[in-house]
Amino acid sequence: MKLKWTDTLEIAILLEEKFPDKDNVNLRFTDLHSWVLDLQEFDDDPENSNEKILEAIQKAWIDERD
Repeated sequence: MKLKWTDTLEIAILLEEKFPDKDNVNLRFTDLHSWVLDLQEFDDDPENSNEKILEAIQKAWIDERD
């Protein structure tokens, strides 16, 4: 399964599995961007992300942890 930036929930689940100890509330979007790019299942243009997408991924990740 190849994920795109719009697959926010699936990305959040993978981030929680890979980084269960990361502070997903107080993070830098530059770090989040890098972590998403490092996911093996991720396959999208790094330039296609923006603040709105990264915020959606962060929110989904926070919700996933709760």
